Amino acid sequence: MKKTIFNPPILILVFLLSFSYSCKQKPTKEAEKETIIQYDEPVSELPIDRLNLPDGFKIEVYADNIDGARSMAMGNDGTLFVGTRNDKTVYAIQDLDNDYRADHTIVLDSTLEVPNGIAFKDGALYVAEVGRLLRYDNIESQLSNPPKPVVVYDDYPTEFHHGWKYIAFGPDDKLYVPVGAPCNICDSTVVDERYATITRMDPDGTNREIYAKGVRNTVGFTWHPETKELWFTDNGRDMLGDDIPPCELNRVAEAGQHFGYPYCHGGIVKDPEFGDQKPCSDFVAPVQAMGAHVAPLGVKFNEGSMFPTAYKNMAFIAEHGSWNRSKKVGYRIALVTLENNKAISYETFLDGWLNEEAQEAFGRPVDLLFLKDGSLLISDDFGDAIYRVTYDGASLASTY
Repeated sequence: MKKTIFNPPILILVFLLSFSYSCKQKPTKEAEKETIIQYDEPVSELPIDRLNLPDGFKIEVYADNIDGARSMAMGNDGTLFVGTRNDKTVYAIQDLDNDYRADHTIVLDSTLEVPNGIAFKDGALYVAEVGRLLRYDNIESQLSNPPKPVVVYDDYPTEFHHGWKYIAFGPDDKLYVPVGAPCNICDSTVVDERYATITRMDPDGTNREIYAKGVRNTVGFTWHPETKELWFTDNGRDMLGDDIPPCELNRVAEAGQHFGYPYCHGGIVKDPEFGDQKPCSDFVAPVQAMGAHVAPLGVKFNEGSMFPTAYKNMAFIAEHGSWNRSKKVGYRIALVTLENNKAISYETFLDGWLNEEAQEAFGRPVDLLFLKDGSLLISDDFGDAIYRVTYDGASLASTY
């Protein structure tokens, strides 16, 4: 029988080689996402020179490599919080040298279920998953070591179809949370009355109620700076062809109004399946019928002093762009000019993400956020970036 020789130095060498090899193994997908990313001011490879703006305006990359950047919210201390839809991640982005370019990104959480919606209030970050709402208290003082979130509620519908949420606090200090229809076209309210609505609640999740009905899928809303009324975009149904129905910009004049889905679309298009049940005249028509399939998401009113006064209180809308139209549309920032709550024009402010001839895009705008200086941030979940739009003649803006 062969004698086994015990050799400690050899065993130690084998152990070290084994440890070294294990450390070189490809990390898991979760581990690949660094917790804290410090980087030089962005020198992006995105072809932003293709983007078209009115004379006097300029666009630059504010933050780059923000995978799936969607909804944005600003903290009290200048931290930009960014949610995602497919990347499970919420980011905290900082501009530490205050030059309006990000230089520090922190991954707050990378384990969330479709954390599209985010909002900030009283030092806390609110994050909406599909069926529940989380709150990260005192978040800006704990960015490098985020606290365990408080569950505000966990009993909303859990269907993924239109389940991602856009959330925001209104002038009434209520948190507004939509619940999209769990389908392209259906009367889902017979299953749960919260489907195809916008709900609202107190910050602690109490006193929840339905605020607006007949809303197929809103992924962007805001409040008019003068009237304080809620305005929201809504994505029209699919599978009725390239040119109908229109997407919508809507105004909520009072709680409980119904905006037509699934019976009527765009205020004028009778649904072929449900339209015989109720006429379009029963519902609130949109303030602006937008292009079919342009997929309007974020909407904000310009209140700042940087842009010329001609843009004051205009509605800026991020059109994410079509996904199933024979020729792509959208992929731009649109402008709606209003007078007495009526739209008098609907036009392009910024485009160029889509190459019309090649039918290829390098970006898809999602959300909008005006900074204190009046400049405009735009998130892009296809280009994985956040842009900043400024007006070069800001000092002369008041003379226009």
